[in-house]
Amino acid sequence: MKQALQTYEVVLGFEVHVELNTQTKMFSTATNAFGDQPNSNVTAGDLGLPGTLPTINAAGIDYGIKLGLALNCTIAPESRFTRKQYFYPDLGKNYQTSQEEPAIAYDGWVDVELDDGEIFRVEIERAHIEEDAGKLTHIGGATGRIHDSSSSLVDYNRAGVPLVEIVSKPITGAGERAPELARAYLATIRDIVKALGVSDARMERGNIRCDANVSLMPIGATQFGTRSETKNVNSTRAVAAAVESEIIRQAKVLNGGGTIVQETRHWDEETRSTRSGRPKSDADDYRYFPDPDLGPIVTNEAWIERLRTDLPENPVQRRRRLREEWQFSDTEFRDVVAAGVLDEIEQTITAGATAEAARKWWMGEIARIANERGVSPEALGVTPADVVAIEKLIADKTINDKIARQVVGHIADGEGRPAEIVAARSLAVVSDDGALTTAVEEAMAANPDVVDRIKGGHMQAVGALIGPVMKATKGQADAGRVREIILEKIG
Repeated sequence: MKQALQTYEVVLGFEVHVELNTQTKMFSTATNAFGDQPNSNVTAGDLGLPGTLPTINAAGIDYGIKLGLALNCTIAPESRFTRKQYFYPDLGKNYQTSQEEPAIAYDGWVDVELDDGEIFRVEIERAHIEEDAGKLTHIGGATGRIHDSSSSLVDYNRAGVPLVEIVSKPITGAGERAPELARAYLATIRDIVKALGVSDARMERGNIRCDANVSLMPIGATQFGTRSETKNVNSTRAVAAAVESEIIRQAKVLNGGGTIVQETRHWDEETRSTRSGRPKSDADDYRYFPDPDLGPIVTNEAWIERLRTDLPENPVQRRRRLREEWQFSDTEFRDVVAAGVLDEIEQTITAGATAEAARKWWMGEIARIANERGVSPEALGVTPADVVAIEKLIADKTINDKIARQVVGHIADGEGRPAEIVAARSLAVVSDDGALTTAVEEAMAANPDVVDRIKGGHMQAVGALIGPVMKATKGQADAGRVREIILEKIG
C-alpha cells in the first residue's frame, strides 16, 4: 500500500446503514425482531399487496433525529419520503421507501480518534431514514451465493425494518492511515448508536453495515478518480482490510494502464480481498420520486430540543475519560475499543468489578469463546453481572480461575448464572483436608524424586506435586491449601 501512496492520493467515502431497534417496522405494524421464524413478522403492506397503505413509525423518526443531532447535523424543517426504483426481489413492492433531498438530517460532522490520539474530522453529507430489504438465502450452490445457486428463498421479516443511512462527504488527507481511519470511523458510529440506544448495534447480525467507497487520484490532481463501493462490510477490522485491499488493487490496475470500473464489490473474508459485484448505479438511475402515500415530516424547535436533551456524552471525550479512570495502557484501551466491549467493561466495573478484572474477562475467555463461535462477545449471553459474580466466587475461594473459565463456557451454553452452574455441576473447589491429603500422598508416592528435591531445599519443585493433585481433583483443588499440606507432609 505504501508504494501505491507514492503515486496516488486516496479518497474515501462511507455509507453506514444502522438498523433501528423500534418495536415495529418503519411503515407497518409488523414486529421488528431478529431471529424469528422466517416470514412470521410480515403484514400485507410488507408484501406489497394491492390496496395496502403505509403508516410512519413515529419512534423511527425520533431515532433518526437523535442520530442526526449526535452527528452534529442540521435537522430539516421539512423532509419527505421518496420511492427508490430498483429491482428488489427481497422487497415485495419492488421499490424502497427512502429519502433523497432533503434528508431528515444533513451537513454534520463527527470527530474520530485514531490509535495515537490524533483527531480526524469526518464531514457528514446526510443521515436519512429508509427501510431495510428482506433476506435472500441461495440454495444449491457450493458458495451460498446467487451466481451458482439453483433457487433462492426470501425471508421478508427484515423487509421494512427501519434504517438510518449515514453518508459521509468525500474524505481526503488520510494517506497511509486510510484503513485505520475506516476502522475508527465505523467504531465511532457504532459507539454513538449504542450510547443513544437507537440500535442494538450487533454487527454480526447486520444491525450496522458499512459500504466503503475508495478511489485513487494522482497526487496533485483535483478531480476524483472512479470509485468502487465495497458493500455490506460488518466488522471494523474487515472495513479496514477492505479499504487497504482496494487501494492496492486499484493502484495495480492504474499502473498497468487499465481503468477502474464504477461498481459494487464484496468483501471475501477467506481471501481477505474484494471481488466484483455489479455496475454501480448513480442516483439518477433510481428514478426517485415523492411517495404519494406518505406525508411530509415537519419538525419544530421544541421537538428537536426535547430530543437533544437525551444525547449521550461525546464518544471521543468518553473514551479519554474512561482510559484515564481505568488506567489502561494505550495498547490495552485500543484493543478494548477494537473488540467492541467498551460498554460491557464499563457496565461490569459499575456492577462492582475492578477495571483490570473486567478487562481480563471481556478480552480473555469471553472474547476467546466468542471468536471460536463466530459471534460478538456481547452475543454470548454472558452479562456484566455474571462477571462480577464469577469474581466474587473466586474471591470467596468457592472456585478457582480454571473453574471460572469453565463457568463462562457453561453460561454461553445457556446453562444459567454462575452460582447455579457451580452448584449443578459440582464445580466448587475441593477444600476438604481429608480428600486433599489423600491426593497429596498419592502424588508424593508417585514422585519420590520430587519429594527429595523439595527436602533438599528446591521449593519451586512443589509445583511438580501440585499438578498431579489438581489433575486428580479435576482442577477443583484449592491450590494454596494443597501446597500447605505438601509442606506439612515433608516437614
